[in-house]
Amino acid sequence: MDLIARLRAGLPGEAILTDPDVTGSYANDMASFCEAGTPALVVLPRTVEQVQHVMRTATELRVPVVPQGARTGLSGAANASDGCIVLSLVKMDRIIEINPVDRIAVVEPGVVNAVLSRAVNEHGLYYPPDPSSWEQCSIGGNIGTASGGLCCVKYGVTAEYVLGLDVVLADGRLLSCGRRTAKGVAGYDLTRLFVGSEGSLGIVVRAVLALRPEPPQQLVLAAEFPSTAAACEAVCEIMARGHAPSLLELMDRTSVRAVNAMAQMGLPDTTEALLLAAFDTPDPAADLAAVGALCTAAGATQVVPAETAAESDLLLQARRLTLTALERVKSATMIDDVCVPRSRLAEMLDGTAAIADKYDLTIGVVAHAGDGNTHPTVCFDAADPDESRRARESFDAIMALGLRLGGTITGEHGVGVLKKEWLARELGPVGLELQRGIKDVFDPLGILNPGKLF
Repeated sequence: MDLIARLRAGLPGEAILTDPDVTGSYANDMASFCEAGTPALVVLPRTVEQVQHVMRTATELRVPVVPQGARTGLSGAANASDGCIVLSLVKMDRIIEINPVDRIAVVEPGVVNAVLSRAVNEHGLYYPPDPSSWEQCSIGGNIGTASGGLCCVKYGVTAEYVLGLDVVLADGRLLSCGRRTAKGVAGYDLTRLFVGSEGSLGIVVRAVLALRPEPPQQLVLAAEFPSTAAACEAVCEIMARGHAPSLLELMDRTSVRAVNAMAQMGLPDTTEALLLAAFDTPDPAADLAAVGALCTAAGATQVVPAETAAESDLLLQARRLTLTALERVKSATMIDDVCVPRSRLAEMLDGTAAIADKYDLTIGVVAHAGDGNTHPTVCFDAADPDESRRARESFDAIMALGLRLGGTITGEHGVGVLKKEWLARELGPVGLELQRGIKDVFDPLGILNPGKLF
């Protein structure tokens, strides 16, 4: 019996897609410079049992399986391999439970981040992780890549909110790990092991997520600086003085000018860096005043605190428009994801500017400055082979810079195909050997998302 016949024995007909024109559209995520193969077919299960059937069949026939969420990732982690089963989990999109007493939500992997966030808000609760693609990205994908967002400086990344998981293993067995309780330390923390594993250890089919009480409406401050060094000094002072902003974002000169060119926001051409700070404390105006004074002391040429939510949204508009604006500079972009210690942030930004000059490219940087996570965006002409080569080389140079500064090659986007060579450099031979050993325990046949991570 062939693969399709085996799968049809345990799946409804509409769950299996075989038309090459359709399956080809599932071949890759949003990353540039990442190889993608041709899938044999696409399966869209709706139940845990259907996922188990797919994995049992794949194990019996030794067929690779590539799990996918919404394919908004930026590292190639969801890219198909030749002859694989693409296992798209977007149809498993139920919010099973929201429990205000235990402050948890139980969800399937296909639930969209923004849908969950709005649903828990109706109960006076808050799910903090908010990737920039939160209107499209799925919880399963967020777990797979350990994604973050703008609020990480105060609330942390996805990993901080995953309490328990149901995972279908490579051979079709169902593993339940973690807990529903506020505390729990029984055994090895397998739950945390799956977070960020990019579908290489198992298929997440259900998640227990921690929730928080909904915070007050945040207020935002914008500060313009004559240099990135001055803006980064302000960031260091804000954190060293014990402030807890709900958002602390930085845009470099290239990003500011790109947004100005697209949206005519009226930001001065002399702005070398724009810092955005927000507080969702009981008295955000007082916090903004204190941070504004620190920005002025660090050399800010203008500090504008918002007084209302509407004004706050207006100040954040430039940050929200950055990627769209940079995409207009050239026909293609590569978004890096290097995280460094906050104390080295200025060196990271200045080093990136030097790399842009060396390779004669436009590279705009926005950063989750409060946690040192930078997103250098390399703009290039994909139709120009030489410029494409320089873009890839500059991307690698930025990662090398981040490692030299004591950082990591990815803060929230994951490794996927794009950065797997760099993962080996960051981990070192002993770390790489141990991680491969863990992979072998969970996936001895190597059929789960092959070619990713390492």
